[in-house]
Amino acid sequence: MEKKKILIIHTGGTIGMVRTANGFAPKAGAIIEELQQIRDLNSPYMPEWDIIEFDPLLDSTNVRYEQWNSIADAIALYYDKYDGFVVLHGTDTLAYSASALSFMLEGLDKPVVFTGAQIPLCELRSDGRDNLITSMMIAADGVIREVSLCFGDAILRGNRAIKYSADGMVAFTSPNYNMLADAGISIEYNHACINDYVKSTLHSDSLNAVRLKKSRIAVIKVFPGIQFEIFEPIMCETLDGLVLETFGKGNIPDYDPALSRIISEASRCGTIVVVCTQCPAGTVSLGAYEAGSALVRSGAVSGGNMTTEAAITKLTYLLSKDLPKDEIRRLMQTDLRGELTK
Repeated sequence: MEKKKILIIHTGGTIGMVRTANGFAPKAGAIIEELQQIRDLNSPYMPEWDIIEFDPLLDSTNVRYEQWNSIADAIALYYDKYDGFVVLHGTDTLAYSASALSFMLEGLDKPVVFTGAQIPLCELRSDGRDNLITSMMIAADGVIREVSLCFGDAILRGNRAIKYSADGMVAFTSPNYNMLADAGISIEYNHACINDYVKSTLHSDSLNAVRLKKSRIAVIKVFPGIQFEIFEPIMCETLDGLVLETFGKGNIPDYDPALSRIISEASRCGTIVVVCTQCPAGTVSLGAYEAGSALVRSGAVSGGNMTTEAAITKLTYLLSKDLPKDEIRRLMQTDLRGELTK
């Protein structure tokens, strides 16, 4: 049986960093040296693999839409040559990048697996080795033909994941959706969740990698005592989109009527206002409580149970397609890639 071929795309991040006088930092070529020392990568049970390395390598805190475009471009360029892709990435913005690529890769029908590490490959007790090997096996199996995130024993839908811990080995979780697979002694696939994606996503015969454009998007987290008028100059004049993190199921305080007035004005000016919940688990239900009904009247749309990471990247994706504003508002409430429970 012919071996599957996997392309590893190294963008930077802890997994390939080395020690320096100023702490861990990316170093060109370092990860290739480390991979050559991992005997398991040459096992007959492993797929064939190649690796490309971005220049410059980045700490993921510096990742922006340009890097998402570069990842998408690389996958599109080599799409017909490889059976799957593994993207090595820093953990800080890993969930954002996995979310972004899930929307950008229209017609995707091959595995794209994001992974990284809390400890560099060159260090003792690195979690990067197992994360990489598991990711390559997931990519080669071809069961999860979407953008996923592999970390520890969990394989999650890319646009459902959030970073859960800054220093724990169980660094990511998916609060509103089950794991796509569990990498225990054997890899157990959750076919019900995987098939749910297939049903909700339109596939085509070819991949279309949508390039993102610079968008002016802000995130405002509601907190007790917030003074909404502080944000009025930004919201009413310069924003393309706003993700509003509210209490509970979409509730905002009503002691200050400024917010509904500001959102109404922002919506009139074309700003897309998406309401998410601050709670890691659960869903927005605008109008379920009187405290959230003002958002409905003001023209805001519900983010349902999307993560903030998914809401931001989905909004960026839709704005980059130059769609009419009403169509963007509709699609923000529509499940496109399994990011939203219907």
